[in-house]
Amino acid sequence: MTDDADGRGRADAPDDRVYYVISDLHIGGDEQLEEVEFMPELLAFFDRLATTDEDAELVINGDAFGLWEFTTAEGIEKFELLAQTYPELFAALRETGENVRITLLPGNHDHELAAYDEYIERFAAYNVDLVPEQSITRWVGGRVIHFEHGHQRDPNNRIADWGNPHSTPLGYYYNTLVTSRAGQLSDRGRYNWLKDVQAVTPTERMPVWILSKYFYREMSPLLRYSLVPFLLLFNVSALLAVGAGLDLAGVWSMPVERTAAFLDRFGRAGTAAWFLLVLNVAVAGLLSLVGIPLYFIRRDIRKTIDRFGVFETDLTVDAETPYVEAAEDVFAEHPETAIFCYGHTHRPTTRAVEGGLLVNTGTWLKRLHRRDGLIGILPPVFYPSYQLPAVRIAAEADGIAVEYERISKPSPSTEELTRTERILTLGREPEPTLPDRQFVGGQPDGEAGTAGGTDTV
Repeated sequence: MTDDADGRGRADAPDDRVYYVISDLHIGGDEQLEEVEFMPELLAFFDRLATTDEDAELVINGDAFGLWEFTTAEGIEKFELLAQTYPELFAALRETGENVRITLLPGNHDHELAAYDEYIERFAAYNVDLVPEQSITRWVGGRVIHFEHGHQRDPNNRIADWGNPHSTPLGYYYNTLVTSRAGQLSDRGRYNWLKDVQAVTPTERMPVWILSKYFYREMSPLLRYSLVPFLLLFNVSALLAVGAGLDLAGVWSMPVERTAAFLDRFGRAGTAAWFLLVLNVAVAGLLSLVGIPLYFIRRDIRKTIDRFGVFETDLTVDAETPYVEAAEDVFAEHPETAIFCYGHTHRPTTRAVEGGLLVNTGTWLKRLHRRDGLIGILPPVFYPSYQLPAVRIAAEADGIAVEYERISKPSPSTEELTRTERILTLGREPEPTLPDRQFVGGQPDGEAGTAGGTDTV
């Protein structure tokens, strides 16, 4: 059986071929974005496929390369930059492609792959079959897998005129103006952290992430350590400020009296703590008095902005609903389709929907897990980890198995987090997991059921 342009032709390609799927590598970009921290793991993965005895195909499902983040080159010049910067990667592609078929689909960050025919020829020289289409399909186990990157379901990254290099959605400007600029400036910091801007999702977290990295990385250590006690005690100070107000008004003096009596037991240390609390109470009280009217003013301004529709497009969109709807449409229009496989959102997930299984292949980029402070008003800590997934799809006796293989890479927290950040996240380190093995029945009507410890769709 072979696959025609839309992937739905059946002829002579084996129905029991195994498919490995990865996406969202985002390799390349200006200056510091050139660094690929997972390159050893990626090369090892390719090396394994280069020696496998399986009849396999590797599908790279979009955003393999960060072409949007190259702002100093145009068109096919970007391929030359990639080949010169990552010779080991392209050598691995060539070697792997001699043993298994490699199919590359464009995403939004590398949409230019669909805009210049020269890319097809250049990648073919490295045994990579570049398919400049929005989607492809493959037959396995008597059913069909639908592959697409997923950005066409995202209004901020949808390419309105597919194949036109000048089609530039909102996401294009964000990445050329913000992400690529971050790559150019990252090495100027106390620590090379700004290049991780691509790992910040959703995008609306960007201001909080920058505030966090400024506080824990860029701020003068003397200033930071002098602020930590105040910020940790802010909540207590705010309560004491209320108590002090009640005491001055003659309404309730017990909170202030009890606190003073308690600290008095510790002598000079208690006196120092009392002085610090008094200072905090004064500041907290002032901020509370100013913050209350500012809150109502901010809320009124936001309502006015909403009425005028100034911000009609959010940078962050629903990461699930558009793909559920798209999958249901594909399953309804093509009942032979059992799996809708996409990337783009960087969230490795599986979900049973009407007619089949929705599969997201995640990302190989670093992932940042937000950990808010348990007390006080310290900035949140963004804890780094890697979750390098490769999805394996293969026919079995009664259907199709979908499994996530996690390629191990240690968290860089020791090198990237300050001592303060590590203390604040002690015992709260993230433990990201990948979806369990899924099984899709071979019957084309897509009836659902459950068998044993494996989810069956």
